[in-house]
Amino acid sequence: MLQVPVVDTNNNKIGDISLNEKIFGQPVNEALLHEAVSMVLNNRRQGTHATKTRAFVSGGGKKPWKQKGAGRARSGSSRSPVWRGGGIVFGPHPRDYSYSIPRKKSRLALYSALSSKLKENNLVILESFGVTNGKTKEIVSLLRRLNLSESTLIVCDGENTSVYIGGRNLEGVLVMDVKEINVYDLLKYKNLIITKDDIEKVAEVWS
Repeated sequence: MLQVPVVDTNNNKIGDISLNEKIFGQPVNEALLHEAVSMVLNNRRQGTHATKTRAFVSGGGKKPWKQKGAGRARSGSSRSPVWRGGGIVFGPHPRDYSYSIPRKKSRLALYSALSSKLKENNLVILESFGVTNGKTKEIVSLLRRLNLSESTLIVCDGENTSVYIGGRNLEGVLVMDVKEINVYDLLKYKNLIITKDDIEKVAEVWS
């Protein structure tokens, strides 16, 4: 088991917590992390892009000019892809970009991302958030006391609405439920803040 310090809202150590080495002691597998991030980004794509082929472009029902004798190239429609205003030949069309990787690989990638936070000393485990009124200034004050000025991911229980409401308007801060953590957001934000109770839930949910 890994012994990690637990601090209060003033960044003073008040104890230690034991973390599962299976989750927080994994080597950082960059290839696996890349694969997991690619999956998350592809699954977030809407895939609603579309272009019109000659079948969907308006007009073009009449032959522009006669077949021979006009001194021009033969043409059957003014909406042919060779003409300006015509259809698009190989343009994008609505499609589903989502895919999945095996569950074991996905879980191992998450372990690798969590382990990287601990190895880089970017994991802060709190006794509690100390946020009760859901005010943005409370979250700003907490980050200032913890000396966290860069991008921060706050993971908490979904029932803790005060933290969510207080942090949702801050630039560079994302508040996320324990059950929603993913490799992409863990790597996107430099710091990770979580309480000792919630980090036990992480181990429980994702073990």
